Amino acid sequence: MAQQGDMAPDFTLPRDGGGEVNLAQFMGSKVVLYFYPRDDTPGCTTEALEFTALGDAFAAAGVQVIGVSKDTVAKHDKFIAKHDLGVILASDAEGDVCERYGVWVEKSMYGKVSMGIERATFLIDAEGRITQVWRKVKAAGHAAEVLEAARAA
Repeated sequence: MAQQGDMAPDFTLPRDGGGEVNLAQFMGSKVVLYFYPRDDTPGCTTEALEFTALGDAFAAAGVQVIGVSKDTVAKHDKFIAKHDLGVILASDAEGDVCERYGVWVEKSMYGKVSMGIERATFLIDAEGRITQVWRKVKAAGHAAEVLEAARAA
């Protein structure tokens, strides 16, 4: 499980629009890596819209925002088009990156236990070290909190 102070596990994943995204390509810049359960669900849409709305502020702070779920690239493309999103969305269909970051967890809803992605965010500094971790995130207002932490880091 990735924790504050650890070097962020590198990854290469397929991304929206085709191609790949990897953490190493952003060395020298801060990265917000946020994990979310599923495209186009209420909480995930709120979170993606808030990160998009603050996109210029993140860019001004030298921060790249990347969202990760197990959804396919095709689903990511539809999600971006439907909501005019401005963040990179990476597809971790096999769940390897989710496992390495410790966000693939047992969840319980209405008494039913299943495995799923815990909504979590990692702030990674320009050297690739995790400087802050948010777990069990509530979507509304989260992007603004992360932006303030990124500016202070």
